This record gives sequence, C-alpha cells and structure tokens, in this order.
Amino acid sequence: MSEQANNLIAALERDLLGRYGPIIGADDLRQALGFTSQDAFRQAVFRGQVPVPIFALPNRRGKFALAKDIARWLAEVRLGGETANTSNPADEVGQKVAG
Repeated sequence: MSEQANNLIAALERDLLGRYGPIIGADDLRQALGFTSQDAFRQAVFRGQVPVPIFALPNRRGKFALAKDIARWLAEVRLGGETANTSNPADEVGQKVAG
C-alpha cells in the first residue's frame, strides 16, 4: 500500500475515532458507509453487500463496524481501488452476517 493510502487511512481513522469512537453503529454506520436510507442499508446487510465487516454486540440492537475498517475502505474507494476489495470481508473469514 502506498504512503498516500496509508496517510489517508490514518487521517480518516482519526476523524472517525474522534467523532464516533472505535465502534460505529446505528444511523452513524449507515451514513459513514454512504447508504441513503436505513432500508438501503438493511438490504445491503441482507444481501451480504456491506463493504466492511459488520457484527452484532451482546445486548445491543443493530449492526456495528470498526472505525478502522471503514477508514480503510473509504481510502481504498477514494484512491481508485488501489487495494479495494469488492466482496464482503466477513465472507472471507467465514463469518455469516445475520440480518
């Protein structure tokens, strides 16, 4: 990965951590990933098309993602897919994301 990509990832991660903390969920997650509506996000979850690993937390409603994963994905998309992965990373590690 290039120095430009690493710098962008670090800057995005700092911004996301400052705004949301290490875990992003609910409507903040939808917005950070660029979904225009909650229904669009729900469909993406159902179809396994969320571009970052998402997970559930015990005794919490909804789905969550790590700020660092979102920062990496945003940087990859912004830099033209230098190392972009269009598949769902959760599928690669054998995790099933429940709707």
